[in-house]
Amino acid sequence: MVIDPQDPDWPRLQAARLVRERVESGEWGPKLPSQMAMAEEIGVSPKTMEKALNILKAEGLIYGVPGRGTFVR
Repeated sequence: MVIDPQDPDWPRLQAARLVRERVESGEWGPKLPSQMAMAEEIGVSPKTMEKALNILKAEGLIYGVPGRGTFVR
């Protein structure tokens, strides 16, 4: 699972879509992998992964617990 450079969407939107697909399929959850692990697997920078996760948090799909991780709602 990697970002497609030919896709017109921003990398953060592609990353958010890929994480959403993994969560909805049940592959990831209830606790998500670390931000760094997801960034490496998807092929984006940690900052881009952070922006993707913020999109999903704003949508209400996931939430973060400081010091514990990110979880599926």
